[in-house]
Amino acid sequence: MYYFIVNPNSCCGRGKIIWDKLERTLNASGVEYQAYLTEKPGDAKIFAKNLTEGCKESNVIIAVGGDGTVNEILDGYSMCSCVTLGYIPAGSGNDLARSLKLPKNPIRCLNKILHPKYYKLMDYGVLSYGDSEISHRRFMVSTGIGMDAAVCHNLLYSRTKGLLHRLRIGKLAYLLVGVRQLISAKPCKGYIVLNGVQKIEFNHAYFISTHIHPYEGGGFKFAPDADFEDGKLSVCVMNNRKKSKLVCVLLNSLMGKKSVNKGIRFYSCEEIHIHMDRPMAVHVDGESCFCQNDVEIRCISKKLRMIV
Repeated sequence: MYYFIVNPNSCCGRGKIIWDKLERTLNASGVEYQAYLTEKPGDAKIFAKNLTEGCKESNVIIAVGGDGTVNEILDGYSMCSCVTLGYIPAGSGNDLARSLKLPKNPIRCLNKILHPKYYKLMDYGVLSYGDSEISHRRFMVSTGIGMDAAVCHNLLYSRTKGLLHRLRIGKLAYLLVGVRQLISAKPCKGYIVLNGVQKIEFNHAYFISTHIHPYEGGGFKFAPDADFEDGKLSVCVMNNRKKSKLVCVLLNSLMGKKSVNKGIRFYSCEEIHIHMDRPMAVHVDGESCFCQNDVEIRCISKKLRMIV
């Protein structure tokens, strides 16, 4: 059975347009399926939990939406061997689709899912945060603390984002908000601990992002070496006393180049503890986890079966 979890509101209604095309194709093909359309944040997580909890039959769950929709599904997913995940991108950033090199045409994506040639066992990440009560949040693409998360928070409520997406230049939204955040951003002292043993301190950290996949924010390649099958997190730390030095880092990331200047550092690990001297914005796959100053992140190796 194919179960579709659809976000019709993704990318300012583009999700609904894409789903209408997919539904016509499915009905014409005679494929047995059920569709669940989300109405509000959190619905996709509930649908995924209900469909996978205690599942004993071989089923395919297909996300139709953006990275945020996939994030909700993953967060509600019960990891059992008989359930496979498929993805038809209909969002604004589509960083997961970019990493997996999925077709831009949704009908071609659907055909790959209905007639699969390849399955992959993929990594995903888990973010843990909170003081008195610890919360856990899975992520598929990336999680971050600091300026990149502040950009994501801003975009969630930005009117500019909707306008730019309607004009099909949504990537500019992240860039414009990023420049604004960079102007107002203040660096923070902090440290990271890699795999519980290696401690590295920073005096002028603007953000620390942790990746399963290379891209973030609609095509910014902050982690060029990230590999979703190696069981490791790829960590990017933007740290520099001079804020102006970070502009070229952002531009290089936008063009898909790896920065080699002193404003950015890269690490690889299975788990990481991040401590900042003051609470800063935190995101998972572009979705807000509010402000935190201590987070734990770990990679779960090859537990997610996916059609690619």
